[in-house]
Amino acid sequence: MSPESELRIDLAAAFRLIHELDMHESVANHLSAAVSADGKQFLMNRRWMHFANVTASNLQLLDSEDSSIMHSDEAPDASAWSIHGNVHKALPQARVILHVHSTHATALSTLKDPRILPLDNNTARFYQRIAYDTHFGGIATSDEEGRRIKDTFGDKQALMMGNHGITVVGKTVAEAFEDLYYLEKACRTMILAYSTGQALNVMPHELALETAASWDEFRGASYAHFEQLKGMLDKKDLSYRD
Repeated sequence: MSPESELRIDLAAAFRLIHELDMHESVANHLSAAVSADGKQFLMNRRWMHFANVTASNLQLLDSEDSSIMHSDEAPDASAWSIHGNVHKALPQARVILHVHSTHATALSTLKDPRILPLDNNTARFYQRIAYDTHFGGIATSDEEGRRIKDTFGDKQALMMGNHGITVVGKTVAEAFEDLYYLEKACRTMILAYSTGQALNVMPHELALETAASWDEFRGASYAHFEQLKGMLDKKDLSYRD
């Protein structure tokens, strides 16, 4: 099996799993993965296709340098082209980009202060490893807004998009999916902790840094988790592999 075929299967699995976890939204939101070394050629879901219907073969191959596709019947969603196209074009290290409006992350993104504070292992995972964009510019359908969003990433693995949702980037589908999984859990913890109305017991800076760094030792768990989730998908419905 070619590397692109394997990538298509993994990305299609991510769509199905995000649907299973109820982190999708109608026929919106997008996941993409770079195919070329420079990141400019990438796979992404087709315009207005439900996550539950994405398969390896119906993922669309796009080239961020060729905008003529936007004037054809095969045009991807304009906001997806704006965000994913600009990030893949400028950040070749962002091999996989997952953008969703999951419930708890989106709720946190609407707060005046949307920071994820180091309260436990999961929230500390993102301490100083997530960027924050609090300058929402509406639905990102322009190159200008896409470039602005791209610029807010810096060297971070995730982006909290104020009044919008979240985006994670990774080297592989498995690693990006794991970060997305834990990011939504971290946001859920923040929302639940805030809902108590009690003072938050925030970790000291050095302990939070140490806890965040310790997660690097568990990167292998990303692959174990993802492969076992794919196995669960296989037992239920193999069609994502088609």
